[in-house]
Amino acid sequence: MSSEPPPGSGQQPPDDDPFRKQPPPAEGSGSPYSTPPPYGGSPHGGGDPYGGGPADPLAGMPPLAPSGRRTLARIIDMIMVAVVVWLITWGAGVSEYNVDSDDMEYGKSLAQSALAAVLYIAYDTVMISRSGQTLGKKWLGMRVANLDNGSTPSTQSTLIRSAVLWIPFAFCCACIWTAISGGWSYFDKPYKQGLHDKAAKTVVVSTT
Repeated sequence: MSSEPPPGSGQQPPDDDPFRKQPPPAEGSGSPYSTPPPYGGSPHGGGDPYGGGPADPLAGMPPLAPSGRRTLARIIDMIMVAVVVWLITWGAGVSEYNVDSDDMEYGKSLAQSALAAVLYIAYDTVMISRSGQTLGKKWLGMRVANLDNGSTPSTQSTLIRSAVLWIPFAFCCACIWTAISGGWSYFDKPYKQGLHDKAAKTVVVSTT
């Protein structure tokens, strides 16, 4: 098995990105009493357990955000966007379904699902590509980062991440897909990635 770290987005962060990983200090600097992590790994505990060198992409980044806090942030974001979706569809006369002479107007249901997908994807893509944070993540002290370099994900990476999360949510299996995709981070090792994180090669780290 290769000890190479998993590939990231492959995109170099801009020089002014405040979140990009900084180069490690020169050898010999720092406290002479510092204890290096075992096996040549990093304080995150995800290094090469066989002593093959610094194989952890998280070296130099903040600690990973707890999965429970991520879930709470996602619920906050879902509620805020859901309110907007409801207001727009209510104002436009588009409800989940209408019963008229025993006929369900599934076209309206599809329209609402499409609107929800567009708004959720747009919200996540715009917010995360700007700062790595949705409002929920900002309020709870975390952000999304590229796995390979710690920088704010590009618009393309964020769009992939958002689409994987929200398209199944909007059109077919909201509760089930949210539980699977987001809940994956509770069991994933060593990076605590949801399925949408894996698709975009991102992680969620703490900012506090």
